[in-house]
Amino acid sequence: MKIIECPRDAMQGLSFFIPTNRKVAYLSQLLKVGFDTIDFGSFVSPKAIPQLRDTAEVLSRLDLTKTKSKLLAIIANTRGALEAAEYESITYLGFPLSISETFQQRNTNKSISDALATIQEIQEICARKNKVLVTYISMGFGNPYGDPYNTGIVEQFSDLLNAMNVRIISLADTIGVSQPDQIQMLFGGLTKKYPKIEFGVHLHSNPATAIEKIAAAYASGCQRFDGAIKGFGGCPMADDELIGNLATETVLSYLDSKQDAPSIDRLAFNEALLLADTIFPH
Repeated sequence: MKIIECPRDAMQGLSFFIPTNRKVAYLSQLLKVGFDTIDFGSFVSPKAIPQLRDTAEVLSRLDLTKTKSKLLAIIANTRGALEAAEYESITYLGFPLSISETFQQRNTNKSISDALATIQEIQEICARKNKVLVTYISMGFGNPYGDPYNTGIVEQFSDLLNAMNVRIISLADTIGVSQPDQIQMLFGGLTKKYPKIEFGVHLHSNPATAIEKIAAAYASGCQRFDGAIKGFGGCPMADDELIGNLATETVLSYLDSKQDAPSIDRLAFNEALLLADTIFPH
């Protein structure tokens, strides 16, 4: 079981800029914990996500010699992919593919068909630069815009990604509308149909419903959970009220109850929890 810690998602929607040295301090603490992957930053237009305009500088100041964690950077186009791929220390490039045409335009300023073409281009970049593409199926559990949605559409998009040899897919509930039975149906079907694909979940949820959603994903074959300490974050591009991420400590607690939690440094994790309170607003 993998936990992907997402400080990038926790930070990106904040209205005030977190100074670079504060980002470096927080990420440095997260690197000590031993998460499988840290979604640390993004190579996108600073006009779109001003909070992360210092991603390259942050990366240059991280000591990666004593961590087992791999780094993931979000990109929205081939330009960003080419920039991120130049950094040897980045393992994963994350691209958001939405099954909502409205949200794809909002999030990446392109159509779904253009986004699929971009994925093919990013796959080629990854092959040349020894990177791995992680594709997020955004609005994977419904959308507020009236765009068509059903679980069959999610499967169709998974078919397309499988044909492009995408081997990591994270189903993303961008606005917190997923239901346990829906999660279980999707994961149960997809993990059986595509055994060579690593399926994960990137859920936004209020704390009251988080456990039942984690349980549904776990029971039906989810192999990786995205989370953010204290549940901070939300997607500013959805143009709706921000719904926070799954709290990493809640994911860990559930996996502990199943005796399936990954091996991490719990002392370093507790120190990261304390540090988060000094960085993020309440």
